[in-house]
Amino acid sequence: MLFSSKTKLSASVMAASLALLAACQSTETKQETTATTAPAEAPKADSAGAKKYLSEPLISNIYTADPSAHVFNGKIYIYPSHDIETGMPENDKGDHFAMNDYHILSMDSVGSKVTDHGVALSVKDIPWAGRQLWAPDAAFKSGTYYLYFPVKDKQDVFRIGVATSTSPSGPFKAEATPIAGSFSIDPAVFQDTDGNAYMYFGGLWGGQLQRWQKGTYDANAAEKEPSTDVPALSARMGKLSADMKHFDGPVQDVKILDEAGKPLLASDTKRRFFEGGWLHKYNGKYYFSYSTGDTHLLVYAVGDNPTGPFTYKGVIMQPVEGWTTHHSIIEVKGKWYIFYHDTQLSGKTWLRNIKVTELKRKADGSIETIVP
Repeated sequence: MLFSSKTKLSASVMAASLALLAACQSTETKQETTATTAPAEAPKADSAGAKKYLSEPLISNIYTADPSAHVFNGKIYIYPSHDIETGMPENDKGDHFAMNDYHILSMDSVGSKVTDHGVALSVKDIPWAGRQLWAPDAAFKSGTYYLYFPVKDKQDVFRIGVATSTSPSGPFKAEATPIAGSFSIDPAVFQDTDGNAYMYFGGLWGGQLQRWQKGTYDANAAEKEPSTDVPALSARMGKLSADMKHFDGPVQDVKILDEAGKPLLASDTKRRFFEGGWLHKYNGKYYFSYSTGDTHLLVYAVGDNPTGPFTYKGVIMQPVEGWTTHHSIIEVKGKWYIFYHDTQLSGKTWLRNIKVTELKRKADGSIETIVP
């Protein structure tokens, strides 16, 4: 979830976004609301030349991004970031992404009405937090729902915390301290069929991953990752403990290899990891997907184990409108779907809206590239 490149909207889309802006700023309610939903397919371009989109925003009452979707109790729950307008200038560190709470969304099926369950967790309710609640994820085990979140601590260093609830929609109560050994952003938790759970995390530039190359936080490290022909910095992975609140062992690098079995290079910006990792399992194979950041692609690599290594396979989604791209992939009633975001409603990269579309595969399990 990083920085920016403003995009121009058509007159019709801009008018719609202005009409929605006032509603998107009144977001502190804890009441459940049924949010506006859009049809699965965008209408054709009108006479004014309005843009066409593969799918429409799931809600328009608030701005949302980075959707982590799960099926709990036969229902789809979405755990997104909650974008707000702060007036802060854009920069490569992502300071203008100043989100301060989470709204959890749900729907009975893809295409049905979306319910906004209100504020589930706020920065002010996290004892150790400073600012910037970025992309979260969730998990369920033994009657408890877990919300994993990145937030800067009071020293302005990103850590990952965990909060719990007896309901998938919250509210959630945060633990008093961050997860020991955690850092950077974009936690994604995968629970395998053998009962083991793993967290994948990390993000470059504003996500601070490049500041942890020596094992401890280096505030003086370069703002960006190396751009030479050295192995790329990659996501991190930690096996979760039985209580889902700690790492069970040391954090490891997620190894992403090319077709020759060699690590992807930092200069390979169309394939190397940047942020927004996600893991799903299909036909016994483990698919690690992620954003390439400044080249704006969603790509994937496949491995035989949840711990990797993963071999790069291809592009899942071409660039969306807006700078950032972030996703999740789930199976619902025998079909696979990808949840993602763009900036259709606002035209501003820090005010995004989540979407969903079907994910299709070829007979060999490879994923068909989506043009959003």
